[in-house]
Amino acid sequence: MIKTKGILHITIPVSDPARSRAFYTDILGLEYVGQAPKGDNPHFVFLKSGADYVVLGREASRERFSDIIHHAFMVDGDAFDATVAELKAKGVDVFREDQRDEGVFTGRSAYFHDPDNNALEVIHLTNNAKA
Repeated sequence: MIKTKGILHITIPVSDPARSRAFYTDILGLEYVGQAPKGDNPHFVFLKSGADYVVLGREASRERFSDIIHHAFMVDGDAFDATVAELKAKGVDVFREDQRDEGVFTGRSAYFHDPDNNALEVIHLTNNAKA
């Protein structure tokens, strides 16, 4: 059996890497790591959130995914309300907020879209993600 050690990165399809880089760094606070190829028209933008990597990959011709396909970013509990308020203040439509008390991932969540309509979540995780 293959035994993986973790996930190196997730890749999110975007139509305009520069616009999406601004969204993920300026609004969500991810750290810019680099891009490829270098120059004015990158195909990939590499970002970091904590110890995890997010790659924005240019894909202009894809269809929109269902909101069931989404990426969740963890925030501290004492920062959750301020995070949601900042999203809204920056013009981001928070289309759903949840308080999950049972299940694999528990805590408060807020769902929204990036500029390419990819579904995203911020969550204050209150358990150790065990079934």
